[in-house]
Amino acid sequence: MASPKTDVLQGTLDLMVLKTLEAMGPMHGYGIARRIEQVSEDLLQLNQGTLYPALLRLGQKGWISSSWGVSDNNRKAKYYTITRPGRKQLALEARNWERISAVIGRLLGGEA
Repeated sequence: MASPKTDVLQGTLDLMVLKTLEAMGPMHGYGIARRIEQVSEDLLQLNQGTLYPALLRLGQKGWISSSWGVSDNNRKAKYYTITRPGRKQLALEARNWERISAVIGRLLGGEA
């Protein structure tokens, strides 16, 4: 029996998008969503109503840039790339996530 898909935790989408772009290079929105779902082994689901506002927000903050290109199926697509400030933000958010997840792990493990 397959596990139900889970919505992305609030506050983690930026981290996942930035990490995906850092690891994979320039990608269009659909590719970013599919990659995150693939890495999560289909436990996370991303829809356009979630992803595209996040991409817009990340661009407004200067953490990603975008340019038009042609996708693998020969369609016009907007490609996103992580910027230098985005790499700095990714490092900061990754450290924060590690601290928070360690605290949650301690709480769930009964060490609190």
